[in-house]
Order: sequence, then structure tokens, then C-alpha cells
Amino acid sequence: MKIYKATNTLDGYLPELDYTADKSSAELILVGGKKFELGEFPKLRGVFKTGVGTDNLPFEEAKQCGVEIRLPSEATCDTIYEETSAFACHLILAGLYADVGDWATWKKQDRPMLANKSLLVLGKGRIGGRVAQKMQAFMRVFTFDTAMDAADRLPNLMSEADCVSLHIPLLPETRGFMNVVRIGWMKSGALLVNTARGPVVDEDALYGALRDGKIRAAFDVFWQEPYAGKLMEFAPERFRVTPHVASTCREFLEGCAKDFLEFQRELTQRR
Repeated sequence: MKIYKATNTLDGYLPELDYTADKSSAELILVGGKKFELGEFPKLRGVFKTGVGTDNLPFEEAKQCGVEIRLPSEATCDTIYEETSAFACHLILAGLYADVGDWATWKKQDRPMLANKSLLVLGKGRIGGRVAQKMQAFMRVFTFDTAMDAADRLPNLMSEADCVSLHIPLLPETRGFMNVVRIGWMKSGALLVNTARGPVVDEDALYGALRDGKIRAAFDVFWQEPYAGKLMEFAPERFRVTPHVASTCREFLEGCAKDFLEFQRELTQRR
């Protein structure tokens, strides 16, 4: 079965396979977060996604063309949720402890104890819920979900939080969710953490807030990846970045590779 590889996520975790750079002959495509045109793959029978985000998957078009889309197994997804939530907690804690002292002068910065700070988790799904639960051991945690909570609660929650962590899916209605108005609600000096999707934040709005010194940010996801956009002007002091690695632990990659090979086997047997 000829396979078109549109992501390097599983490099080193798969055996030698029959890869092709010819889209017209590919029967199976291995994709990550980038969008692709289904019409460029006339012989395609299956799409395997190496993650849980579905904003780049053409479900309706695939159904009409008889192309099956497969996500990682439940066990692999659980690994993704657990590791991504742990990595988000790492970014939160690293960001809140970013300015505690100067090594060269041995000067210690005055700071409040972490337990007296507050975290707002935006999104109560499988990852956001875990972040809220984990971080309760360290600080005051509040949650908000647009599908469950009254919209008029959000401004007050945003203005009180020392850190806002984003865990909302990328949908037409959430694109640019963190815009000039909502970023403006954040308290001065607060930290914005994003391990969800880059476009849920308005890039220009964030640029203005970082330029003005209003907030700081820590992002693992971006508008284009690899990212070399204008926000790098503020890295690393005001804009901490990691290369979309929140879920990329060994256990996830091993599980995802196993799931992909099982999907390939199933498609081959159906010939």
C-alpha cells in the first residue's frame, strides 16, 4: 500500500514502509496538523491523524469519497490528554516562576507565594479538566467553558487571573477568541498559556499586548508551524516558545505508530 507522509511525527517509530511522494498514487496518508486537499489524492482509501485535533480533517468530503479517517486509539488519546495537560502545567509554573531572581548579582525578586495566585482554565474538556485538577495542588483555580458557562462571568474571571491557560478547540466560532477585547480584560503582568491551537488567539492582538508590556505569553502552538512570525521579537523574555511538543512523549509516539500500522493492515485486508 502506497503511503503519502505529510508529517514527520512518527519518524523513527515506524518500520520501512512503501512511501510515495506522488499524491496521485497514494492510498493512505499520514497527517499531522497541516491541511491537505483530498482532491489531490484520487486513489486515497484512508487518512490517519497523528493527534486528537480535527480542524484539518475533511470529514464530510471524505465520507462522500469513501475515504476512512482514523484517529489514534482511545488508549493513545488518553496518553495525549495526560501528557499535554502535564506539559501545560509545566508552562504555567515555569512562566509564573520566570522572574524570581538574578544569578549574576544574587538578587532575589520580591514575589507573592504561588498559593495566593489564581489560574483561569479556559475549556473544561479532556485536557483542560486535567490541568485544572493538577494545578489545584499549587494555586487557586477557576474554570470557564463557553458551552457551559454564562458569558458575563468571563470578564471578571479574566481580570482576576494571574495566568490564563487555553484549552479550547479551533472552530469557526473560536478562531481569534482571544482578541483585543478579551486580552484587554487580562490583568497587567498576567501570563497567557496556549497548548490548544495557535489561531484561537488573534496574533495581532497578542502582538500589541506584548509590545505594550501588558502581559506575557507561553505558546506551544502557532499560526504557522514552524513559526517565525513577528511575535518572536519578544522571545524569550515576554514570549516563551516550544515547538508544538506538548503531547510528544515516547509513549504517545509508540502508541500512535501501533495504531497506524493496525489501520494500514485493516485497509490492506479489505482490498
